[in-house]
Amino acid sequence: QRKLPVPVLSVGNLTLGGTGKTPVVILLTDWLLAQGKRVAILSRGYRRTSADPYLLVSNGERLLVGPNEAGDEPFLMAQRCPKAIVAVGADRYELGYWVMDRFPIDCLVLDDGFQHLGLFRDVNLLLVDATDADGLAALVPAGRLREPLQAAARATAIVVTRADVPAQVTQVRHRLQSVIGPMPDPIQVVFRPESFVSVVTGALQPLSWSKGKTALLCSGVGHVGSFRSLAETIGIRILDEAVYVDHHAYTSQDVEQLRARAAELQAELVVTTEKDAGKLAALLHPTESWWAVRLTTDVTVGEDRLKQLVLNYPNSTPAEACG
Repeated sequence: QRKLPVPVLSVGNLTLGGTGKTPVVILLTDWLLAQGKRVAILSRGYRRTSADPYLLVSNGERLLVGPNEAGDEPFLMAQRCPKAIVAVGADRYELGYWVMDRFPIDCLVLDDGFQHLGLFRDVNLLLVDATDADGLAALVPAGRLREPLQAAARATAIVVTRADVPAQVTQVRHRLQSVIGPMPDPIQVVFRPESFVSVVTGALQPLSWSKGKTALLCSGVGHVGSFRSLAETIGIRILDEAVYVDHHAYTSQDVEQLRARAAELQAELVVTTEKDAGKLAALLHPTESWWAVRLTTDVTVGEDRLKQLVLNYPNSTPAEACG
């Protein structure tokens, strides 16, 4: 394994699709920034249009490229963590040195780094979605695993996301234990809606503002169904939903079709995800009532342990995770 000269914290998963890596990366980066650390987020930049081997998305002061060039998730992370350096590139080791040549960095956060085996990681967090226990049953294409479940033993700690239902958390834990043996209680997080953000202006509205309003939903995310469930909890009256593939590159034709459908339904709002909002913003008129749901990440079990790992990373060892 190649080792970078600063601590490396990785957030990743074993399955295809969305386990909530982006909001967890944002949370951990916020913790590190609050401690005065100079942080860089390194991401592959999946489905980005830029051909540069290394691309700076944010210099910690401003966004330098758009969501298509950067990839939608790195762009969102740069928006939500404006004081962090954000860069994309396939080889995270070379990208790390490229960033450190340009900025003073105290620590690096790897987005989707669990399979990046060539790079030493001081903390290797594995995210598992509580609502997707079936996804752990088999490798692609029969199931949704990128690699065998035994790989979970590489994790410094396992973080169960969307851990709203205890029975689902228990099911996931039992499946993991059947393969890797005894393990400590997993850290648990939930994603809660926090506010609405105007796709066009960035203005904020409280969740209560939308109660009873009619809406057309629009999303292209890795966890199909999660966005609609979230919108239902807020109290929006959902008239219809347009679902696109994860990382969908929106076109003006898509937006015209969504406008027409919203008008046909007489929907008061078009509501989307923050990840989709970055790509839609440039295609909208300044006065359009399109809104994104901003999420916050709550650590409901194991917050002290997670903070200990993240903020005291030089002292962590893989043995802590899997007993």
